[in-house]
Amino acid sequence: MPPVRSTARRLYPPPMTAGSLVDLSAILAAREVIAGRVHRTPLLSSSAAAAVVGRAAGRRLAGDRLYLKAEHLQKTGSFKARGMTARVAALSDDERRRGIITVSAGNAAQGYAYAGAELGVPVTVVMPAAAVRSKADAAAGYGARVVLEGDLMSETFAALERIRNEEGLVFCHPFDDPHVLAGHGSAGLEILEDLPDVDVVVVGIGGGGLISGVAAALKERRPAVRIYGVEPEGSDAVSRALDAGEPVRIQPTSVADGLNAPFAGELTLAMIRRYVDDVILIDDATILAGLRFALERMKQVLEPAGSAALAATLSGLIPIRDGERVSVVLSGGNVEVTRLGELIGQAAPLT
Repeated sequence: MPPVRSTARRLYPPPMTAGSLVDLSAILAAREVIAGRVHRTPLLSSSAAAAVVGRAAGRRLAGDRLYLKAEHLQKTGSFKARGMTARVAALSDDERRRGIITVSAGNAAQGYAYAGAELGVPVTVVMPAAAVRSKADAAAGYGARVVLEGDLMSETFAALERIRNEEGLVFCHPFDDPHVLAGHGSAGLEILEDLPDVDVVVVGIGGGGLISGVAAALKERRPAVRIYGVEPEGSDAVSRALDAGEPVRIQPTSVADGLNAPFAGELTLAMIRRYVDDVILIDDATILAGLRFALERMKQVLEPAGSAALAATLSGLIPIRDGERVSVVLSGGNVEVTRLGELIGQAAPLT
């Protein structure tokens, strides 16, 4: 897909509305809103990772380095703190008094819980009954009320609607919201500041919120950059939506629970179509190979969702040319530590 500069209307101010594409001005404004409340995460580099990419893809990276955006070191352990803080900051006074409710497998729950604590807004998060316990505990630790309900995501969403209607809470979407996308886009701005001549950026995809914001920030300022999304085979809501031309509901099954969105959002789908060059599917064993490599060779603790983009790059699944500068977003580190041995044992070998 050739790079296209956004012609969407400027979104800040007035308040953003669903259905409007998020452009650079919105991302810049969101960055100002969240400044001082979230980390500016480092861009790490790895020669060991670059060597593996070279063997797998037959390409040598610029400087013999792979550059890694360390969002696993972000507040709450994932990029979610960026967009959720931007969303909560945009609430009206009445909405702040009423409190918010969201649904999440874990990282968005922590992001909204943190943002609510930071900005003084009551937060309720509804999570699947089988949610990673450490993620549920972390959300509660930030002060959120955590409701665990539903063996299927449809049941979890039904619980959300029931509580929302009974208590008059304000629903804040975990990914398909313009303020959320704009906040996430601040990570893309930081990549460009630290690596201005970046050629390729690789991002994991769940509901599409992170890649939408990051891709918009990157393409608006550097149209030649190529953006690749990485989606689990067992959680391919975005790929199916791109094929169907509209959101498709699925029952996600990937080990990467942070990418297990049951559908792609209408806004994120439109943003991905506009700004993302391709979406790559990857199996769970390969995702876990990325987790293992990060732990053993880079001394970085990632969750499966946070290692998907790295795994695809290390495995040669991303189109890379000789001498290109490649950045991978390590999107989260909220792994259940008691399962690390099990997860590593299921990892595929890297070539």
